[in-house]
Amino acid sequence: MFDKRCRTGVERGLAPVGAALRRAGVTADQLTGLGLVISLAAAVAIGGGWLALGAFLLAMSAVPDLLDGAVAKASGTASARGSFFDSVADRVSDSVVLGGFAWYLLSTGRVQGALLPMALLGASSVVSYERAKAESLGFTARGGLMERAERMLALGASLLFSALMVPILWLMLVLTLVTAGHRFVMVWRQASAPPVKPRTWYSDPSGRAGRLRAWRPADGFGPASRVGRERRRAGSSGDGVASGAWRRHLPRPRP
Repeated sequence: MFDKRCRTGVERGLAPVGAALRRAGVTADQLTGLGLVISLAAAVAIGGGWLALGAFLLAMSAVPDLLDGAVAKASGTASARGSFFDSVADRVSDSVVLGGFAWYLLSTGRVQGALLPMALLGASSVVSYERAKAESLGFTARGGLMERAERMLALGASLLFSALMVPILWLMLVLTLVTAGHRFVMVWRQASAPPVKPRTWYSDPSGRAGRLRAWRPADGFGPASRVGRERRRAGSSGDGVASGAWRRHLPRPRP
């Protein structure tokens, strides 16, 4: 939801910050790597039971993730390599953070609850894969109730209100599965739509123009060509057989 509705406006607002970081010599790849390191630290803090610190680090990891795109655009270095690096870093960050949640729940004796972060990781991977595969095929698969930004916000809330961690994880899992189903249906409909035929510059329901263009005499000058028109005005055919052949393709008037 955030990525579809708000990301463009947020990136536009962060453009001056990205330009300032570019002038300071900061690159987009450095910001992406910094976000990944902060996510690893957040996972360690969550697994160790320092939930408030984990929530702070999780929020801090989102800052480089927002700024790397702004820096890349400001410096003119946006590329497929940077996009690939950013996507892989996001998947690794999600994995380690949810692994930290599973470790914390397991260490506190909630064995069944420890399976929820792993199930959420699998469902979120499906959501991400659907978008990547759809875009590689030329389709659109954005939107949904539980994208990455919403997942990070919900995980931060579960850290601040640890008593509600398991219910929040259950809610996230359900909404992530709904998002996966929504994207599947979206791409399925796009792929099932009939191909759009290119429109021509003329409209001829009778098909007369098509028959005229389809006919070509032996000398290569059809009735619709410039030479053919000049010959008809002059009353000369240049080829007695070909001169009247095109007329047989015209529709006869009704009595």
